[in-house]
Amino acid sequence: MVWTALQKYSKMVIQFISGIILARLLTPFDYGCIGMLSIFMVLAETFIDAGFGSALIQKKKPTQEDYSTVFWWNLGMAFVMYAVLFFSAPAISRFYKIPLLCDVLRVEGLVLFIYSLNIIQRNQLKKKLNFKLLSIISITTSIIALGITIFMAYKGLGVWALVAQNLIVAAIPSLVFWFYVKWRPKLVFSWQSLKELFSFGFYMFLTHLVNRFGQQFQGLLIGKVYNPSTMGYYSKAQGLEKLASTSISQVMTQVTYPLYAEVQDDKEKMQNMVKRLTMTLSYITFPLMFILLLCAKPIFVLLYSDRWLQSIPYFQVLCIAGLAYCLQSVNLQTISAIGKSKTMFLWTLFKRIIGIGMVVGGLAFWGMKGLLVGMVLNTWFSYFVNISLVSKHIGYKWWRQLLDLMPVTVASVVAAIISFGVGYLLKLNMYPDGIVKFLVYAAIYLGWSFIFKPEAYTYFVSILPFKFLKKRKSKSVNNNSINPN
Repeated sequence: MVWTALQKYSKMVIQFISGIILARLLTPFDYGCIGMLSIFMVLAETFIDAGFGSALIQKKKPTQEDYSTVFWWNLGMAFVMYAVLFFSAPAISRFYKIPLLCDVLRVEGLVLFIYSLNIIQRNQLKKKLNFKLLSIISITTSIIALGITIFMAYKGLGVWALVAQNLIVAAIPSLVFWFYVKWRPKLVFSWQSLKELFSFGFYMFLTHLVNRFGQQFQGLLIGKVYNPSTMGYYSKAQGLEKLASTSISQVMTQVTYPLYAEVQDDKEKMQNMVKRLTMTLSYITFPLMFILLLCAKPIFVLLYSDRWLQSIPYFQVLCIAGLAYCLQSVNLQTISAIGKSKTMFLWTLFKRIIGIGMVVGGLAFWGMKGLLVGMVLNTWFSYFVNISLVSKHIGYKWWRQLLDLMPVTVASVVAAIISFGVGYLLKLNMYPDGIVKFLVYAAIYLGWSFIFKPEAYTYFVSILPFKFLKKRKSKSVNNNSINPN
């Protein structure tokens, strides 16, 4: 988890630097073009993986035949998906009424081939919990991509700088994985192996497909109904919100999914893992989202300049959704790890149908604000469905999870109300107002933690790196005292 955290937070820093610089070199139109095409790229990648990556991790002892079969499937589907995007590009550009998108999609679609070449190696490293190598590669790639993207943006290449960034981020890990991981595909394709993995992976594929379509659907609507600049403002707001709401949960869930799969037959262990993970995530993420909501204006102006002021209302509404979004994967992964992929797909389909109805309804009646409110309602609705599934199949009751989250929720909301009130009474300028709100919020939340020491706080402290190092040192001393040689 320490290595995964290092990877995620290093990338966060790099993305912040990238966002600060590129927001001054590129326009909302440039970001909007990439945002409009994201739904097509995401769906194509989902078809390539087809759920087999999760199936290989979930299977306790996959064979060489399994790996080779999935590899050739991935590569074949990459050709098919690229062909679909290549010939659909003119129609997509006409749909958005932006001719440039045709060439952009055809070039960015090359990512699909690169993506298909390293799925197996990446999953093997995850299954072996080799997150050290994954972290080093990810950080190095982000730095190189940042340098090249900034140079291209400075030279006035606009949207092509962002396209190049996506290609570089995909290409470098692929090259390193092929040199480092000794596994190589064999010229074998087993329909029996594919069928076995597909029995689990098929529903995982459908789940990912429905999920990703639901996540990107609002972008499709915004791109069609509004202009590219509005899409750019939304993309920037969503990007920063997702960076905050998912950065910590992705660190933990990336590590815990293989562990869930290992203990899938022990429901009591899984209940304890879900509880600890949920409470730890809420303790960190809830105050982060409230601070970002309170200090949104100075943060956006400081990082991205006045050019992006229109992103602020979108961002603040999305922060409310982020409170629920950060906990969703924790609950979903447990259902996946115990092999309930069909159940997960059916409920995901139900959630997304309701969610799309909320988003479309909100857009139809109240425009952009209604669309964002629909997204918030959809996210919280999905969270309640997820904890109900965990309650049924794992035994960690939904009401117990809500009660466990209550102390952190109350403390976070109370701190936010007091911080807002102090800022309202003082009526300071933008930056002093943001600093005061942050300090007041931090003082209240940390004071509550240190004085009352809630259970979520103790879980958080238990995973800090210095605790880990302290235990390792203590263990080493004990071993030396037993066996001096």
